[in-house]
Amino acid sequence: MDEALLRGLTPSVLTVLVRRGADFAAAEDAVQDALVEALRVWPADPPRDPKGWLVTVAWRRFLDATRADTARRRREDRVEEEPSPGPAPAVDDTLQLYFLCAHPSLTPASAVALTLRAVGGLTTRQIARAYLVPEATMAQRISRAKRTVSGVRFDRPGDVATVLRVLYLVFNEGYSGDVDLAAEAIRLTRQLAAAVDHPEAAGLLALMLLHHARRAARTASDGSLVPLAEQDRGRWDTAAIAEGIGILQAALARDRLGEFQAQAAIAALHADAPTAEETDWPQIVEWYDELARLTDSPVVRLNRAVAVGEADGPRAGLAALAALDPSLPRYTAVAAYLHERDGDLATAARLYAEAAHKAPDLAERDHLTRQAARLNALRRR
Repeated sequence: MDEALLRGLTPSVLTVLVRRGADFAAAEDAVQDALVEALRVWPADPPRDPKGWLVTVAWRRFLDATRADTARRRREDRVEEEPSPGPAPAVDDTLQLYFLCAHPSLTPASAVALTLRAVGGLTTRQIARAYLVPEATMAQRISRAKRTVSGVRFDRPGDVATVLRVLYLVFNEGYSGDVDLAAEAIRLTRQLAAAVDHPEAAGLLALMLLHHARRAARTASDGSLVPLAEQDRGRWDTAAIAEGIGILQAALARDRLGEFQAQAAIAALHADAPTAEETDWPQIVEWYDELARLTDSPVVRLNRAVAVGEADGPRAGLAALAALDPSLPRYTAVAAYLHERDGDLATAARLYAEAAHKAPDLAERDHLTRQAARLNALRRR
């Protein structure tokens, strides 16, 4: 059974049902039933037209459910005539699902879950495992999201920026569970970039590819984090880097700079450097300046302080850091790093230990704790 084929067909089958008059929640349930039936039937009797088969079975399941619900008799009258089986239309309305799943009334977490279910074709169990939450919890989240968007029509223009933000959130969920959310986000963003004429869609795809290219080098054999400067660049995926840089260059040539393109430009400069010492930090600072103008994000300014510390020295970085709010995530870890670069090991060790207590996950906490222990050991020599 080709599960990738099923996942690829899911959004287009779902949109066919919605176009025929099914509301989103009922259509999604019917499609899931059809997928279960395909897993049962296809290994022994594969169809000539997989999409047409799924559309036919899902539509019948939808009609069965509608006819069984006497409270929806009026709606049944509207869909009484069942289309005859045959080849499914070639029109792909998948893009509409992106916009529906990024509906402004949904929370970011619900929008991400709905995108993975409706566009990504993942099961509730897979999504729950990826988020490390009980399946029942994820089922409730997805059900609420489906109810929210059930009355939304497909004839309104969508907000590409919102869709891109949802996909960025999917990518940032990382690699937990039995579903690689980063790889899934790249797959979905690749679909979107091919469907819309928007440089930021290309910028986000480039950014994902460039970050994902370093994945194999990000952790040591014991699972500990490996900082960028210490990564084995021979383990980076050069094909993904080349593709990401090519996509980025084409997007930048359109002279419609956006946040994701600027982030991708920074990632490309890191990827281009043969060694950490050869990184073009002055140019990275310039890109952070562009990014700060585009977003006015304090997190961007925090990362800029690190780049300034590398380009102009740690004291310049500490001066840039002093202008920011100390309650920012990773502020203390950045301060520790810059103090270490400035030779103040006592302050750096104290700040690393403090940052470890604030770390959002175990891997980062362990890394910062090791940094503090390393500096304390150096001071005792």
